[in-house]
Amino acid sequence: MNIHPEMSHEEIVRTKLTALRCEHRDLDEAIAALQGQQLTSSLTLQRLKKQKLALKDRIARLEDELTPDIIA
Repeated sequence: MNIHPEMSHEEIVRTKLTALRCEHRDLDEAIAALQGQQLTSSLTLQRLKKQKLALKDRIARLEDELTPDIIA
């Protein structure tokens, strides 16, 4: 991912979010495809699901960065 020095922090975070969401969607599709196969290793599925969950956590952290703190 090429990040230009003139990009703001928010633009960089949004770019990363887009890439992570795409990767998360791709993993979701791969998991669905593997679950449809008879000879799929459960270990492989476990690893992909763990990877997907880690991506979801990273996405949530970046989204929190973009959300302004509101003191109630």
